[in-house]
Amino acid sequence: MQTLPFDTVLIANRGEIAVRIIKTLRRLGLRSAIVYHDVDAGTPAVSMADTAIAIDGCSPIAAYLDFEKIIAAAGRANAGALHPGYGFLSESSQFARAVSRAGIAFIGPTSESIELMGDKIHARRFVQRNGFPVAPSAIEEDDPETFPSRARALGSPLLVKPSAGGGGKGMQIVRNLDTLEDAIAQARREGLRYFGDGRLYVERYVERPRHIEVQVLGDCFGNMVHLFERECSVQRRFQKIIEETPSPALLPQLRKRICETGVGIARSANYRNAGTVEFILDGNEFYFLEMNARLQVEHPVTEMVTGIDLVAEQLKIAAGRALSFSQSDIVSKGHAIESRLYAEAPNRDYAPTTGKILMLEYPQSEGLRIDSGIVQGQPITTAFDPMLAKVVVHSTTRRDAALKLERVMRELVLLGCETNADFLARVLADETFLSGQIHTGYLDENPHLAVGQSAIDLPAVLAAAALLTRSVRDSADAVPMLHAELGKWRN
Repeated sequence: MQTLPFDTVLIANRGEIAVRIIKTLRRLGLRSAIVYHDVDAGTPAVSMADTAIAIDGCSPIAAYLDFEKIIAAAGRANAGALHPGYGFLSESSQFARAVSRAGIAFIGPTSESIELMGDKIHARRFVQRNGFPVAPSAIEEDDPETFPSRARALGSPLLVKPSAGGGGKGMQIVRNLDTLEDAIAQARREGLRYFGDGRLYVERYVERPRHIEVQVLGDCFGNMVHLFERECSVQRRFQKIIEETPSPALLPQLRKRICETGVGIARSANYRNAGTVEFILDGNEFYFLEMNARLQVEHPVTEMVTGIDLVAEQLKIAAGRALSFSQSDIVSKGHAIESRLYAEAPNRDYAPTTGKILMLEYPQSEGLRIDSGIVQGQPITTAFDPMLAKVVVHSTTRRDAALKLERVMRELVLLGCETNADFLARVLADETFLSGQIHTGYLDENPHLAVGQSAIDLPAVLAAAALLTRSVRDSADAVPMLHAELGKWRN
């Protein structure tokens, strides 16, 4: 690899993605610096970094959103580049612009691309204007007074969506048009709450769709490639929990169409660095959903099948280097599946859980990759997103990969904090999942997977525990006073 114009990279993030970036920096002989809030002191990312700089805020999340403190920390670390990871400031055009103004290379797309794709309404208009497929829709700001009537004209079911943000926040499914106004009001409230933006649009909701995304890479010389697709249809609350590649739904011709469309959209936007173009798949038809102008959580499955380190490519592109490969050089081998390990209780409507990690042991086997940001003894709180780690398996076939990952999830040991590991294992072993007949409503249609079957007979366990207690045993063995007064007797 050619020498890069920077030798230190500041990571403006935390947890497993920070650890993952540090590993690539080490491999490339680059130094890592990281900012951290006090609640993250002692975590693997902070311990691994060559330089760690504490920052504070009115809350832990606020610290990781503080432009000025993060850029000042980059200066203190003599960092020539900054990697935002994902989440936090990764899709803030203002932050990307401020980093560049400070003379630091932003490892991601340009602020203009982030701005274009970060606004779902503008992105949608841009994609449609350039001849790519979008679902029938109505945009509020086109004519606010007629927005409800234009939405009704699309027919049901509908999906009401905030223009800003992502992760499914604010989305409302409307199957009965009598509830449309309530759904619009709810979506607006949540859009304002989460993103400070109450603008909305409505699109026809595709029942039982599949969620397909295309990984793209572009350099500043106009070269653009895709690294095939990922299927992310197993979701809860519009948020992905299992991702895989290749998609079991795509035959070669459809795969070619959707991947070339992803590249076409990115090329039209003069996109640079790593990005993901997301689609809704309805049979053999697909529609643009959004473009994420950053590295995705699920990028490891792409790395497993292509052998390409996406973070290394991001660094080279940010340094002004051209892609070192063309589309024909990229080959997908085997099948990879990723499951997201969350601190949550699926049987209690996926409620977040907390606790101190008393024991942590990950299995080891060939074709297994674990991206983790936690360590034994670490407290798990509700200060951040509940994702603890990503567990990824690569194998020759989809079924082999799924069953191998199921075994890994069952063998994984994490005590002290309830997780979704058993739930993920049930999904991976489910015949519907194994047959590839999944869609974004798959978990809603199979609620038993979240509830599960407890192998523990709780009353029996409590009774056994009680009988091990001396006071209880003595009480059970004691002869009642009334019987003792009778003396020896026989029936």
